[in-house]
Amino acid sequence: MKLIKKTILLITPENIEIKKFRKNQFNNFIQITMPYLAGFIDESKYTIQLIDEYNQLIPYETKFDLIAITVNTSNVSHCYEIAVKFKSKGSKIVFGGPHATLMPVEVIDYCDYLIIGEAEDTWPLFLEDFYTNKAKKQYSAEGITSLRGIPIPRRDLIKGRYFTKGAVFATRGCPYNCSYCNLKQIYSNSFRTRPIKEVIEDIKSIDNKYFVFWDDNFFGDIEYAKSLMKELVKLNKKWAAQVTLDRCQDEELLKIARDSGCIYFFVGIESFSENSLISVNKRINDVNVYQKTIDLIHKSGISIQAGIIFGFDTDTKDVFKKTLDACNSLGIDGVTVSILTPLPKTPIYDQFLSESRFISMDWKYFNGKTSVVYYPKNMTPEELFEGYMWFRKEFYSMKSIIKRLFISKTNPIHNFIMNLGYKFSLN
Repeated sequence: MKLIKKTILLITPENIEIKKFRKNQFNNFIQITMPYLAGFIDESKYTIQLIDEYNQLIPYETKFDLIAITVNTSNVSHCYEIAVKFKSKGSKIVFGGPHATLMPVEVIDYCDYLIIGEAEDTWPLFLEDFYTNKAKKQYSAEGITSLRGIPIPRRDLIKGRYFTKGAVFATRGCPYNCSYCNLKQIYSNSFRTRPIKEVIEDIKSIDNKYFVFWDDNFFGDIEYAKSLMKELVKLNKKWAAQVTLDRCQDEELLKIARDSGCIYFFVGIESFSENSLISVNKRINDVNVYQKTIDLIHKSGISIQAGIIFGFDTDTKDVFKKTLDACNSLGIDGVTVSILTPLPKTPIYDQFLSESRFISMDWKYFNGKTSVVYYPKNMTPEELFEGYMWFRKEFYSMKSIIKRLFISKTNPIHNFIMNLGYKFSLN
């Protein structure tokens, strides 16, 4: 007997503000969540469509049996609007993702079904229950989820992202406890690794020379990372990953990374002030060894995209100029700069809430890019935003680009193109 298929639409949402912000940037790799979840779906029971709002329009005119949306904090209001439109057509809505996990009591009012926490175990169970019309209102992950035996993402469902659809993950979690980060609240409080053979098979399926590890801390387990990278050598691919600066003092690790095709590290430098780092429990960063470590990375032929955050309680109005001077003198290849954003359930969110320092509790402003949602200690919200914008424009000025790349001398053509992408996006 032939099964009757149900239709499912998987949506990676992107609100208008962030979509405009990211436009023209050249390194916007796809979020892997929905292609990954699509890998669990039995196509004898479901017809699948995947939409990424970064470069696609949502087909509101079409009725689907089920709409699945991954919900992060800054997109949550937009996700509610999507849900309302599809509900009016009779579609059922399932929410999951960071905000759904952190704020389930709020989110559950806007969907038919809710998946809390990591979904490797609950998502397949929900799909079977929904197909047989037995789905429960809420599914929650229990215990520590294994990363063994998970499917390869359905990259064939991704449209129009040939150069930026190569995202993969090898580990999950982070060993550290920065007070502005909500990883410990979203995931089980454990750092886990995926079997190396399975990671390699996943990477082999990427029909592009370039890919990015979407891990929170790729060097969270150094011996695992070394073993994986030694296998990567055989693939002749080029890749990037997010790592912590303290792990990059291992010269053997850097050599293996270079030999395996690494061209870029995203490093959460956050601040050049020791007091600022201490204030948010990021003691793993030592400003006294920034120069030495960054020089080691560059000598290994690897570029640095530095994560910078403005708005710590120790920041004063001179922080923007000091940070620019430091980045220029160190030859930082690129930055991802953000405004401190107290995400739900983090220690810093609880602190600001108890101190009545929030300007707005509208989640759409909690994006770290286009708004200040709290009162800083040593400047006004307006001064913080203006300083952040000034830094971005100055960092990606031609004067700064040329100076930094001259000092770095690492992947100069690639870095020049990347910097131009960021420069154009500012316009």
